[in-house]
Amino acid sequence: MNIEDYCIKVIGLGYVGLPLAVELSKKFDVIGYDINKDRVENLINGIDETREVSSEDLNACKNLIFTNDLRAEDKKSFYIVTVPTPVDKDNKPDLTPIISATKEIASVISKGDIVVYESTVFPGCTEEVCVKIIENNTNFSLNEDFFVGYSPERINPGDPSRRIKDIKKITSGSTKEVAEFIDKVYSSIIEAGTYKASSIKVAEAAKVIENTQRDLNIALINELALIFNKLDIDTEEVLKAAETKWNFLSFRPGLVGGHCIGVDPYYLTHKAQEIDYNPEVILAGRRLNDSMSEYVAKQVISIMKSKKIEILGSNILVLGLTFKENCPDTRNSKVFDLIRSLETSKANVEVFDPWVNYEDKILDDINLVQEPNEDYYDAIVLAVAHEEFIKSGISKIRRLAKSKSVIYDVKSAFSKEEVDARL
Repeated sequence: MNIEDYCIKVIGLGYVGLPLAVELSKKFDVIGYDINKDRVENLINGIDETREVSSEDLNACKNLIFTNDLRAEDKKSFYIVTVPTPVDKDNKPDLTPIISATKEIASVISKGDIVVYESTVFPGCTEEVCVKIIENNTNFSLNEDFFVGYSPERINPGDPSRRIKDIKKITSGSTKEVAEFIDKVYSSIIEAGTYKASSIKVAEAAKVIENTQRDLNIALINELALIFNKLDIDTEEVLKAAETKWNFLSFRPGLVGGHCIGVDPYYLTHKAQEIDYNPEVILAGRRLNDSMSEYVAKQVISIMKSKKIEILGSNILVLGLTFKENCPDTRNSKVFDLIRSLETSKANVEVFDPWVNYEDKILDDINLVQEPNEDYYDAIVLAVAHEEFIKSGISKIRRLAKSKSVIYDVKSAFSKEEVDARL
């Protein structure tokens, strides 16, 4: 197998696909495909709304073509699928995007093509779901007419120090030869190196437990924060003391949302329940983390009452709406739940976030403000620790609040002396 014989096609140009396509285009000719026509048009014009790739870098990509028209090429195709894999309202895997992408590929696939999946799935999904779709929509057979692989995405949105090339990449393939070839393609752009898993299922399982482990660790710290709050002990001070032991794992309490940590565990628990195993620990961690938005809201209201601040008709400002700092992505952000919980108290809740697109339809029912008023808010909740908030300092944040008010720091971005309470 020779990479020069293949045309690389990245399917899905979001937080995962776009940086990957850009990096690959430094070595190969790449076609970036997305069903969103506006997204494609913006990328052609050098605009990345995720802010992961600069206009300068986009315009420098001479070997990268953006399109919403997936078609067969003269060459064989090396497809890389990087579409989202969310959960539905019942926290069950929603495979709609990956199924749609696979059907698109099946409509144009040729003999000898390779399809590599990066989307987070449950162990067995690539072979049990995706391969079957291709086989059922063509006359092809796996490992005779086409081949597949799995190389789970490893990105950290909003983190310029850990870009795609800086993070070790797991690879796998449906045959030994294909696994070697897929690993060779990725190792050509991943400076941190690759790890070739023994099978596709192992690679899938490795990915899904990465965020499950983080979710459980954060759930433990969140539960400790609930206990320490009742004991009137500052959680951040406890964690700093505990970190003096060499093998203490450093995690912080907070709202666990987004399209990875708050979602991936459900893919594993779904598969576990399919084989008649009830994953008690994983689901307990999910329940606890999902409850933290309501807990924070109750804490804020309780402190306001203790200061004799009238809750009805009060003005509360939430700083930050995205699921993490320095990132415009609001998908599955638990700040939405925090806002809803605060609104049940009949307070007026405003939100300020310099990272979000205020024209996004998904934000229509959020009371976003372009610039918060000074000396106006009865309570301010720092929900997301964007750089802009940290650099402005607590004094600027306090200027937005009334003389008698509550400053609640979810992220412990400031010292306990500078705020009224921290999670």
